[in-house]
Amino acid sequence: MEGFNIGKKGTSLETVKNDNNEISLLSHGDGVEILLQSISADKMFYVYPSDNLDVMEFFYILSGQMFCELDGERIELGPQDYYSAKNLKAPIHFKTLTNVKYIWIVTEQTFLYLSNDISALRDIVKSVEKKDRYTYLHSDRVAEYAVKIAKKLNLKKVQLNTLTNASLLHDIGKINVPEEILNKPGHLTNEEFAEIKKHPKDGAEMVKGTYYEELAPIIEQHHERLNGSGYPSGLKEEEILLEARIIAVSDTFDAMTEDRAYRKAMSAEVAIDELRRLSGSHYDHDVVNAFEQVLREEGRIK
Repeated sequence: MEGFNIGKKGTSLETVKNDNNEISLLSHGDGVEILLQSISADKMFYVYPSDNLDVMEFFYILSGQMFCELDGERIELGPQDYYSAKNLKAPIHFKTLTNVKYIWIVTEQTFLYLSNDISALRDIVKSVEKKDRYTYLHSDRVAEYAVKIAKKLNLKKVQLNTLTNASLLHDIGKINVPEEILNKPGHLTNEEFAEIKKHPKDGAEMVKGTYYEELAPIIEQHHERLNGSGYPSGLKEEEILLEARIIAVSDTFDAMTEDRAYRKAMSAEVAIDELRRLSGSHYDHDVVNAFEQVLREEGRIK
């Protein structure tokens, strides 16, 4: 009948998937979208303040268990619990304890900013991590660290979204690096390191022409260093985007605290000491300080 619509189980207007997340657009109209979102266990996600004060978001949990951190208190949520946000002042952080599924209603266009582009790009990142057995889930951890730093620095919603996506895709250009170089247990030759140094620019080129083209400069700059010693362009200080400076710290910390082909993992204490030592020359002082606060609050360092 005109003006009436029935949707059967498993159907949607459109669905976007990646490794840990699936969002389906069930209905939309008059600026309102009704979404069905599934998130895998043990994943972080966020409700961000909107730039539009009139926007309201409502979430109704269908299945699974998760918790949020609110005013320093941990609040667990499960089926038939719900929460809403309007005129939010700061991001609310959640973590899933099990696989979670919920209905998400939002009074502004949201699904528009999701596309199959991000799924295709994430598939390439997944292929990179299969090539390099020592960096499995590296991009997910870098994104998690980056967003925690961004929260400390009070970045706006748009920056948080951009930072999250850029973090997830920062190493996408490594798809062009031969597997034997990625997994080499000894020191790289100058020629081999030259191949590694191509990945930021290659990654930037890969996102150009997609909806996520705005991420290209961040991806290209994530190995730049404040004193100009980084690559590929030898940028210095404020020439490097803040988002790239955040990823640089997150990326380096994760690389140091995970096993690599050429060495065993360092402790969080040793890694943050090294970041502190290079703070101001290689890494942004404010970013390192913010990350140190995060690690102290989580009990990973004293």
